[in-house]
Amino acid sequence: MNDFDFFVGSWKVANRRLRTWLSGDTEWEEFEGTTVCRLLLDGVGMVDEMAFPSKGVTGMTVGFQDQKSGEWSLYWVDGRDGILTEPVVGKVSDGDGEFYGETVHEGRTVRVRNAWAGRGADAFRWEQSFSADDGETWELNWVMDFTRD
Repeated sequence: MNDFDFFVGSWKVANRRLRTWLSGDTEWEEFEGTTVCRLLLDGVGMVDEMAFPSKGVTGMTVGFQDQKSGEWSLYWVDGRDGILTEPVVGKVSDGDGEFYGETVHEGRTVRVRNAWAGRGADAFRWEQSFSADDGETWELNWVMDFTRD
């Protein structure tokens, strides 16, 4: 099985996201979404298209696996601006994955970590955390719980 075979198909997504990031905020907002994923190039790549209707936002992740190292590079595109972000890079091991990269948040470069856990046929979790101190501490700012649609 390829690393993202489990993700293929349609999903309902329960989102829980901090209202403001890297500010000490502890107030979370919750909203629903949907995702459709398919494999590319016989599993060397994947794409998932997301929609968050109550937010008026769409986006997609495009990822490709380096066939020598086994590492995945996952890129996000926000439908509001169409800009392909720098990738988060990592591996999937025993069904879980951790991916690291950098992003710009409110004008400053921060570390980002995406984690996939508990992957199963009908449910799994994705989490995003940011670090403003080069990975010494992490703030969890977004959780997505996926259930098969």
